[in-house]
Amino acid sequence: MSESVYKIIEVVGTSPTSWEEAATRAVEAAGKSLRDLRVAEVTKLDMKVEDGKIKFFRARVNISFKLEG
Repeated sequence: MSESVYKIIEVVGTSPTSWEEAATRAVEAAGKSLRDLRVAEVTKLDMKVEDGKIKFFRARVNISFKLEG
């Protein structure tokens, strides 16, 4: 079994419709510039409110990926 090292980053996704979509957007965006994503963990959910109405759902996500080398 080979040993591996992973890096964890934090990203925030937003969506006008749901937390699930916000988290999905965060992971998909990270996947465009990072390779070998391993685990995504939602660490915080919140909403941006304007004039008493929800404008955006936000999901803070920790994503791990394998370091090369």
